[in-house]
Amino acid sequence: MDIAATPKAGESPFAQPAPGDPRRPLGPRDPGDAWVEGDRGRFWGRFGSAGLLVHDPAKGILLQHRALWSHQGGTWGLPGGALHHGEEAIQGALREAKEEAAVPPENVRVLFTSVFDVGYWTYTTVVAEALQPFEAAISDQESLELQWVGIDDVGSKELHPGFAASWPGLRSRLTEDGRAASRA
Repeated sequence: MDIAATPKAGESPFAQPAPGDPRRPLGPRDPGDAWVEGDRGRFWGRFGSAGLLVHDPAKGILLQHRALWSHQGGTWGLPGGALHHGEEAIQGALREAKEEAAVPPENVRVLFTSVFDVGYWTYTTVVAEALQPFEAAISDQESLELQWVGIDDVGSKELHPGFAASWPGLRSRLTEDGRAASRA
């Protein structure tokens, strides 16, 4: 595994975009904020990444329109990002969703997780239901907008390729779990 963008001794702890790369605005970085590269591609998050898929039965799925400077910018995905060193995926997804979309962790209940693993990097989708309604709000520079989108309409958005690939399975499992919960 090759880790890119790791500050060397004496380098600034602030992100420095490469020429022509509209990366994240300058600011402090966590050690997990780095690319990892290997034989299956380049991925964001030195310790892996995680995102939160929140379902509110009355509103739909909370989607994030990704900032243009981000990887696959302009597409729709889930609030999420790089995990911190030693951080569990569920805690990381909840932290990222709070940072990016003002999702109150106490208002959601985790239903299940789904892990995409390439051997040297993982992305964990944490699927949760809203226990209490809340208003999502852009709370950092990583979103162009946030929207609650009906389950049947998620696929009509221009989705981040990773989310697009995982959405059919996530949707099936979410609706299957939902039917099971309603029978209980």
